[in-house]
Amino acid sequence: MSPSPARPRAKSPPKRSAAATPAPRTRVEHDSMGELQVPADALWGAQTQRAVQNFPVSGRPMPRGFIRALGLVKAAAAEVNAGLGLLPKNVSAAIRAAALEVAGGRHDAHFPVDIYQTGSGTSSNMNANEVIANLANASGKAGKRAVHPNDHVNLGQSSNDVVPTAIRVSAQLAVVEDLLPAIRHLRRTIEKRARELRKVVKTGRTHLMDAMPLSFGQEFGAWASQLKSAEGRLEDALKRLRRLPLGGTAIGSGINADPRFGQRAARALSQLAGTRFESAEDKFEGLAAQDDAVELSGQLNALAVALIKIANDLRWMNSGPLAGLGEVELPALQPGSSIMPGKVNPVIPEATVMAAAQVIGHHTAITVAGQTGNFQLNVTLPLIAANLLESVQLLANVSRLLADRCIAGLKVRADVVRQALDRNPILVTALNPVIGYEKGAAIAKQAYKEGRPVLEVAMEVTGLPAKTLAPLLDPAVLARGGIHGKPGGSGG
Repeated sequence: MSPSPARPRAKSPPKRSAAATPAPRTRVEHDSMGELQVPADALWGAQTQRAVQNFPVSGRPMPRGFIRALGLVKAAAAEVNAGLGLLPKNVSAAIRAAALEVAGGRHDAHFPVDIYQTGSGTSSNMNANEVIANLANASGKAGKRAVHPNDHVNLGQSSNDVVPTAIRVSAQLAVVEDLLPAIRHLRRTIEKRARELRKVVKTGRTHLMDAMPLSFGQEFGAWASQLKSAEGRLEDALKRLRRLPLGGTAIGSGINADPRFGQRAARALSQLAGTRFESAEDKFEGLAAQDDAVELSGQLNALAVALIKIANDLRWMNSGPLAGLGEVELPALQPGSSIMPGKVNPVIPEATVMAAAQVIGHHTAITVAGQTGNFQLNVTLPLIAANLLESVQLLANVSRLLADRCIAGLKVRADVVRQALDRNPILVTALNPVIGYEKGAAIAKQAYKEGRPVLEVAMEVTGLPAKTLAPLLDPAVLARGGIHGKPGGSGG
């Protein structure tokens, strides 16, 4: 027995007297496995209801971005099938309109299937087919012909090519529309602060120990460069992610799909989504392997690492205010303790670290999931979709928070920075070309032990005048790098 077409939503019943029998809360639907009860006002049908009953795992439905992508795929498919003469135009129009409503988020409450479901995502594909068929029938646009979830909405498709396609569509849209703009915003915010602080010199640190000086502009510039590299890596990954296996149907061969379907559907999706997609040359690959998704996850993982580095640098620089480094003061956003009055913590960098750690965890799960491509189909597709989209959302959100609520309002504590810089014995490194490493090390140790400025100790040990040593030990000059002294004590 084939699945029945999803039924239109019941109209509101007329008002009844208190003694009247209440309206039923369920309706009967059937599929190839028999009949079952479905909530009366649900837009889904039998196969979705079975999935709801079979997978009470996390209580988390598939993400909004994935449902949007399913709607776009179904709208494109209906349009293409009509153009190929495989679907009546009125049926195509009804399906397309309903699918675009789904894509627009008007019916998300009717997508209840858990993330942890059948590994092909068949339940989510049928959820979309049933909801769209139901909406199309209720609209009346299809005329007397009943729109069928499988025969019409799913025409020329299989869950096995629809779901991998929806993963790619949803992930690319999330990256293009949300993540890349967020990273650019953070990078530009950092670059702006770097320009403002380019003349403020501070103590550098390696191994968390004092090192040669650099400017805040140089330090912040390194962060900006990390983000610029992350942008490039993501953009490169999208070149492969945009290849859609739609048209491969069950195993990649394209059974029951017009050979022209995949190419035309990719073009239609590009127009509907406003970003470029293309039909995959080898659709067997697109079903059996999810390497493109794993690659994108890897770039999200690398971005998470970069954000943790930036956030932890900010936490260290803000530490104190008295017993830590205390180089900068981050915006005070909320009380930091339920017991210690006046305590303020670096909450945005902390949230960034946690979100980025979750992304790293998602990448591990996606990596394991990517290995589960047994023969012609990967069977962990919903997990890949959910983790990819959550990772993108987390990274985009914390990037904007880091820019707007942390770095934009950051203040440098110039007095603390200068005091630490003046006492930094590592400044003596600049004297290596003049006095040699051994004598420089002796000066550094003595200056540190006695708590005296390096310049003062160097004058005593070397016998060189202040006018010779001072330019060599100028932190602003040292931050520019290069060789600033000549062998033999001539300075310069």
